[in-house]
Amino acid sequence: MIKTALNAAGTIFRDATHASLDLFKVMIPITILVKILQELDLIRHVAVPLAPIMELVGLPASMGLVWATGLVVNIYSALIVYVSLAAEAQLTVAQVTVLSTMLLIAHSLPVECKVAQKCGPSLTGQIVIRLVAAFACGILLHAGYAATGTLQDAARIFWSPGEPPATIAAWALGQGQNLLSIFCIILVLMAAMKLLHKLRVIEGINHLLRPVLTRIGIGPEASTLTVVGLTLGLSYGSGLIIHEIRAGRIPRRDIFSSLTLMGLSHALIEDTLLMAMIGAHFSGILWGRLLFSLAFMALLVRVISRMSDATFGRTFMRKTAEAQN
Repeated sequence: MIKTALNAAGTIFRDATHASLDLFKVMIPITILVKILQELDLIRHVAVPLAPIMELVGLPASMGLVWATGLVVNIYSALIVYVSLAAEAQLTVAQVTVLSTMLLIAHSLPVECKVAQKCGPSLTGQIVIRLVAAFACGILLHAGYAATGTLQDAARIFWSPGEPPATIAAWALGQGQNLLSIFCIILVLMAAMKLLHKLRVIEGINHLLRPVLTRIGIGPEASTLTVVGLTLGLSYGSGLIIHEIRAGRIPRRDIFSSLTLMGLSHALIEDTLLMAMIGAHFSGILWGRLLFSLAFMALLVRVISRMSDATFGRTFMRKTAEAQN
């Protein structure tokens, strides 16, 4: 009994290590590259073409720098920029909600889309999908709030992010801690998945979610992993999917649908609460984002269902993934 348990624990640890290393091989170089861009103050150049887009979604042009920072770096860096501009911008709750929802849909694109690419979907395709989806959702939310006259009060900031690390060494230490946290969470998730499989809980979850997820191209093999990504984050969901891909358990189209949905709407708990603390409303950052993501995926799945496997592979999957299938 003890030997069996130790063998199972060893297998889980090895699987978690392999999945985490696959993630880290992607995340570490991209994170370093983004840091270099940040240090050279090149990210502000990304904001220039975003100014007209900001105006289309009812935001001042200055918010383009906030979104650009989020797109290239991460949400926390975007919030630091937002807090520095908030007093001058004087946004309403509706405007902050639009900005926050767009940030939640499209942020950390170099890292997150590269992680998705590791699982099979193309890097360019994932970036384009998330940018288009963020803009479309922003347009819809802005139109809805403007038409109904809701959330027009001045936004209040209840929390602001701390200062970024003062030195490269402090930044590197923080990144190392983040990577260790990712490994620990993936390890715990894999152990939990094993237990839930044995208790047949996964089977029950798949049964409950099947009516919704099948409409957006996600089969039972990927449904539970998708829920992990939606609730906790893309990195954790991707880590589990990498493990399942190795075992050959998830069809290629399910991989695409799962990763794309996770890209549009992940970390529904942590990131949503974070945006609420800068004055965004749950109607956009939670319900609007989730419903939009599901509708967007349903439409996208209808489009790709008409494609042949070869066309689908060329359009939405990376070439090495196409060659392997």
